Amino acid sequence: MRVKSFLSEKKILLLHLSFWLLYFSYRVYDMEAYLGYRKAILYVSLPMAFNIMACYLHYFFILPNWLKDKRPAPYFLKLLPLIAIVITLRLHAENLVFADLFRNEAYYKTIKPERVVSTLWDTLSFLLFTGMIRFTVNWFDLENKRNQLENEKLVAELNYLKAQINPHFLFNTLHNLNYLVYSGSARATDVIIRLSNIMRYMIYDANKEKVLLKKEIEYMNDYIHLESIRLNQAFKINFYTEGDPQQVEVAPLIMLTFLENAFKHGVSDQEEKCWIDVRIVITDDTIRYDVSNKKLKMANKNLRSGFGLDNVKKRLQLSYPAKHRLVITDQDDLFSISLTLNRA
Repeated sequence: MRVKSFLSEKKILLLHLSFWLLYFSYRVYDMEAYLGYRKAILYVSLPMAFNIMACYLHYFFILPNWLKDKRPAPYFLKLLPLIAIVITLRLHAENLVFADLFRNEAYYKTIKPERVVSTLWDTLSFLLFTGMIRFTVNWFDLENKRNQLENEKLVAELNYLKAQINPHFLFNTLHNLNYLVYSGSARATDVIIRLSNIMRYMIYDANKEKVLLKKEIEYMNDYIHLESIRLNQAFKINFYTEGDPQQVEVAPLIMLTFLENAFKHGVSDQEEKCWIDVRIVITDDTIRYDVSNKKLKMANKNLRSGFGLDNVKKRLQLSYPAKHRLVITDQDDLFSISLTLNRA
């Protein structure tokens, strides 16, 4: 699994080039009035070359090891010799180049303690600044990788929950089809057509992050039709929609799970006056989904009632974190859910 970095290599290179170019331009502009343009370029370029060498030996070869193992002793054992070597080379190079070029010849013919301290401070300033850049990029890179891994974990969990839903629903539908075929019903063909529509939806759409609400409603209508065949229409259902479902997207299969739960525990061909009420109201800011049903007097004990609702609660937390409100009402003769999804 390849995790993308916070900044691409090209962006990091551009960041460093921009910094050195700005620094060089500023220093040349600052010194030009005292030295002239050509001398200012040389005066800035030579120390800058040694600072660049120190910075990037530290940036690419010393600092990464410390960021990896967090051991200070090996870090300083490498850093201190680097600083000593770079400063020594820089001081001798300045003596060779600057002694005959500038008026203060004596300053560049000897190496006095104050000059060593000044050069050391200059080098340390650049090491500290570029080191802070490396720390910042590394921190954001780690945060970005953590977020990507967390997102991939959530996607994997969401796909796992969807995979649980699909076989669960298919089991019920195939059971219905088996019942019709066994009884010799001519409606078996209609069931096969409806089931093929559902399979198409589950294969091509259910694994998407979002689908058009219109498709989800069509899927629910196919489910209702299959259940009405199995139950010989021994129930009354009211399905009401308000708003344009063609312009709205939702996470797939969530609404179906609540409808399926209503059929499981609210409709039976052994009881009279069973009913289900479904309402979908779309506004500019929210999608309101209400499902209520008559509660059966004798619950079927072999139904796994908690499976679907627990599953959809987890999916809501993953698909709509802090963007949904779910209210479940469980009374003696009535069961209802009210789900509000924020569109923003």
